[in-house]
Amino acid sequence: MAVGYLVTVVLAWLIVVFCLVRIRGPKPVFYFSYRLGLVFNEIPHVALYGLVAATALAFSEGDIATTADRANVALAAVAAVGLVVVTLRGMRAGAVVRDALDDALGAGAGARRRLPLARILLRPVFRRRRDVKRVGNLSYGDGGRRNLLDVYHHRSRPEGGSVMIHFHGGHYDQGRKNTQSLPLLYGLAGQGWVCISANYRLRPDFPHPAHLIDAKKVIAWAREHATEYGAAADAAVFVAGSSAGGHMAAQAALTANEPAYQPGFEEADTSVTGAIALNGFLAEYFDGDPATSPVNLVRADAPPVLIAHGDLDELVDTENPRALVTALRAVSTSPVVYVEMPGAHHAFDLFHSFRFEALIDGIEDFAAWVTARRKPAEEGI
Repeated sequence: MAVGYLVTVVLAWLIVVFCLVRIRGPKPVFYFSYRLGLVFNEIPHVALYGLVAATALAFSEGDIATTADRANVALAAVAAVGLVVVTLRGMRAGAVVRDALDDALGAGAGARRRLPLARILLRPVFRRRRDVKRVGNLSYGDGGRRNLLDVYHHRSRPEGGSVMIHFHGGHYDQGRKNTQSLPLLYGLAGQGWVCISANYRLRPDFPHPAHLIDAKKVIAWAREHATEYGAAADAAVFVAGSSAGGHMAAQAALTANEPAYQPGFEEADTSVTGAIALNGFLAEYFDGDPATSPVNLVRADAPPVLIAHGDLDELVDTENPRALVTALRAVSTSPVVYVEMPGAHHAFDLFHSFRFEALIDGIEDFAAWVTARRKPAEEGI
């Protein structure tokens, strides 16, 4: 029996199962399934390439000689079908995103675009772009390396761009900038946006509200310095985040200009034009303090919000973001877009996948709709 080929087939089967089913079990099992699903649920075609290559190699080397070997080939064929199913499920995201935008913003808000197939199929893990420059490790506070940010801007530095600020995830006790949502940041910067990815202080040394204070410092920094990298003087400022960063983005958007969260910079304008939460945990954090829940911070003058979540998220059930969507829609005068993506797991924003590229298009449409309807009082950076 071709043992090496058998191992490849078994791994392909595990990938299919972990992508199609939300696994919750003992920590070792969960960790293994989460990591495999994290990668291959977004880029299953890469696993398919490997499986096809391994099968071709096994035949070329004469390793398919016994009944057991032929059975392995049959199992590989079934696994390949499973990977195709996972791929097709990811491709459904475009229609789901457009429908969510149309429902919240009006018919036609979600435009149909051609996805970058070459990038998705051949270079999904390479996030950088030649036309975008990253200016790294700029200080925005006195928190050392945890108060550093990166700026992404088009190399030609065109004037008049909007601003996108992103906060990383990591349960508020780990993580760093320059790791998550990079396809979004590089993509927007390639279109003339000024994008910012920021570190922030972490638990347990710095519990709430230290993270929120840092978020507001980044917003204040952007309003003061983003024009140096091509942002318009009256630029729209959007705040976004992944996982815990999504929680931060929601909190920051719902506590604009509150002095309690701006010690030493109370007069700074920390309002935002819109907020985007990706696979975020959007309720009370850690000690159950109600002040940490965006649901308890909803307000009539909240900015427009886009929340995107996977229906197979292993870490955060969909009831969590739905609760914030319901609370906002009951109070806010601004639109709330909720995208619940079929088959998406936690941390779907790492690669150039069919799913995330479709969501990036949706975020662009959301930002364009919001920016076009800004109130005069919101303008002025």
